Amino acid sequence: MTASLSRHDSTWTVDDPAELALRIRLRAVRMVAPQGFGYLGQALSAAEQVAAMFAAARPGRDRLVCSPGHYVIAPFAAATELGLLAEEVADTYGQNGSVAEAIGTERSPVLDYTCGSLGQGLSAATGFALSDRIRGTDRRTYALISDGELEEGQVWEAAIFAAHHRLGALTVLLDANNSQVDGPIDTITTIEPIADKWAAFGWHVSDVDGHDIAAVQAALVAAAADDRPSIVVCRTSTVHGLACLPPDADGHFIKLPPPLAEAAVAELTTALTAMLEARRA
Repeated sequence: MTASLSRHDSTWTVDDPAELALRIRLRAVRMVAPQGFGYLGQALSAAEQVAAMFAAARPGRDRLVCSPGHYVIAPFAAATELGLLAEEVADTYGQNGSVAEAIGTERSPVLDYTCGSLGQGLSAATGFALSDRIRGTDRRTYALISDGELEEGQVWEAAIFAAHHRLGALTVLLDANNSQVDGPIDTITTIEPIADKWAAFGWHVSDVDGHDIAAVQAALVAAAADDRPSIVVCRTSTVHGLACLPPDADGHFIKLPPPLAEAAVAELTTALTAMLEARRA
């Protein structure tokens, strides 16, 4: 199945978001391994956010926007684990002609909207939320954005608009991993204090450890109870969950030669096995 998350025939169940986050990482490694490089770091940093979002979103109703196109690996991995995307499609990730493109486009499966150009996704998500209000539709829109995108003025224009119209059905998950293509964000542009800025714009704000799945889930529950647009600032790392990565691994675009890919698969498989055994004990 390659339809968007909000299609009426889309169904899935997330029994354990923590397990799904681990499976997202493992699946992402396997998706990147054939090329030997790719946007693995984005899946490592956003795994808990994507898992929590799929656990919170109502099948066939709520929408998913992935603003930074190179982050699509994480929703693709989650959708594959949940049966929304065929494994044979995920296996072609990043290959010529594949619908599972390394950088998402308007043709991308699973997502209701993604874009290659950074900074545009929040505008689309705001449009969805406003449209749903006008139509009287009971839908929530979840938008995944990155901290690097906060350097784009369009993000702040959309934030002002959403707050002005009090779009309470809009929830943003901000992956604050301090990483962009040119290096650490804080060496290039000062974007802190992130949480205070969004609060000043009139948003409901939660600032959490983005790798604490329970904290992310609790923030999503709080967001759904507020009548303002909400943002969950998730503090993360682009190498989280993989101790085998070298200290100088470029989190934006990780190189994964065969020996390292095998080590990554082995590490995550061991962690998954231990989680499942602990659950049965």
